[in-house]
Amino acid sequence: MRMAAFDLTRPEARTSCVVFASPHSGRDYPETFLARTRLGPRQIRSSEDAFVDRLFAAAPEHGAPLIAARVPRAWVDLNRAADELDPALIEGVKRRSHNPRVASGLGVIPRVVAGGRPIYTGKIDLAEARDRLATGWTPYHAALEGLLAESHAQFGESILIDCHSMPHEAIDLAGGPGGKRPHVVLGDRYGAAAAPRIVARIEAAFAAAGLRVARNTPFAGAYVTQTYGRPARRQHAVQIEIDRALYMDEARIAPHAGFEPFRARLAAVIAEIAAIGRPEIEQLAAE
Repeated sequence: MRMAAFDLTRPEARTSCVVFASPHSGRDYPETFLARTRLGPRQIRSSEDAFVDRLFAAAPEHGAPLIAARVPRAWVDLNRAADELDPALIEGVKRRSHNPRVASGLGVIPRVVAGGRPIYTGKIDLAEARDRLATGWTPYHAALEGLLAESHAQFGESILIDCHSMPHEAIDLAGGPGGKRPHVVLGDRYGAAAAPRIVARIEAAFAAAGLRVARNTPFAGAYVTQTYGRPARRQHAVQIEIDRALYMDEARIAPHAGFEPFRARLAAVIAEIAAIGRPEIEQLAAE
């Protein structure tokens, strides 16, 4: 029996061209994978964007679908190209031109987790890598492409919100004036993946919730924003990175006491973002 790649929650009525996606919150670890990794249960989960799917669970209430991975990032990374295969991990893969993600062990089949800790003691074969792509990567991206095509067909525009979380220590050097760390980093590939008006409204939504926002530093967006962001075609993609310290204990990989208050705070942000993707005539009627 093959594992499910993702969960898709649709709204009762599609009223927004926005699609929310969480590619790194998957936590369905195959037993065969756990049996062969050299890492313990918490270490293997350290690359997860844990609980991000729960943070954005309100999206369908505002007329926007939410697609959330079930397959874990340590098993297959949905925010990488399918051909970013690591010859240092996968038998039979030929070395290609230098790719910094692959070289660091963070290809589509990762060799390491957070902190550069190796997942395996040896290599895996190419047939297994291809099976993971067929089981996890391909179904997820087919569904995501379908949702964005639906947006374009119904609204003439699509806005992908690619939802992630970042380790608190990763933003030490991303402080703005006065050295204050951002709570949220928006990545639009330095303007290449989304129209400025859309990114400005997303930033304003987080700011209205009292959250400090930075753009593109240290996270500008990876494969998903690069692939699906085509503003000239009215296809926009924005990556959102949220400081994990706001809602979880990173060492235990567990929600802390602030999780529910933060999720409630984020609900207003989700509503504002979904409103960006509503037809103007509907927005005027609501006002």
